[in-house]
Amino acid sequence: MGLEENLKSMNINEEENKNPNPNTKDEEDGELEEGEIAGEEDDTTSSSLKKGVVEQPHPLEHSWTFWFDNPSAKSKQATWGSSMRPIYTFSTIEQFWSLYNNIHHPSKLAVGADFHCFKHKIEPKWEDPVCANGGKWTVTFQKGKSDTSWLYTLLALIGEQFEYGDEICGAVVSVRGKQERIALWTKNAANETAQMSIGKQWKELLDYNDTIGFIFHDDAKKLDRGAKNRYTV
Repeated sequence: MGLEENLKSMNINEEENKNPNPNTKDEEDGELEEGEIAGEEDDTTSSSLKKGVVEQPHPLEHSWTFWFDNPSAKSKQATWGSSMRPIYTFSTIEQFWSLYNNIHHPSKLAVGADFHCFKHKIEPKWEDPVCANGGKWTVTFQKGKSDTSWLYTLLALIGEQFEYGDEICGAVVSVRGKQERIALWTKNAANETAQMSIGKQWKELLDYNDTIGFIFHDDAKKLDRGAKNRYTV
């Protein structure tokens, strides 16, 4: 099964999980089922009950955490990353859609915001032991144009679509004045085979035509914006 087919299969739960309050989903579902059981058992009720039995949660291979770096708090912080906060950890497809459908997409985020999705217990910081020896691929978009690519990136992450999935740490979308960037963070920057595979797969998944580059975190720490791409696809 190709990348596109796998991503489409994950979309089947999107409409079913458009709930304004994800924290009350189970509660509301429970009330509905109780109402159905108490009512007259016509064909519709019977069908609904059967459907309720079939629709079990779809667990993900890994749990993932959304993090948000508040732009209004950044200027007040002395240390980079100290304004970053974990928002919610999810472990099923249903939880993902409940969250995704009720949070701001990149085009609606304030300038300066960074929104992350990383494997649970991995912090989106260079200092995290899992990220320390890694690097990142980056794609750039015009302001307000990254929403679809961000969604496709998230689905590829949580759906384990990458051949070298163990190398993946997470992804971040960064909203700036004139552009939006999505970066895919990986563990072992020196593993060229794995990084090239990830870069090619990601670029194909997004149908992105421009050249993308991979920067080592070590280079970024030492050279800041002077860091050069070590790999390109």
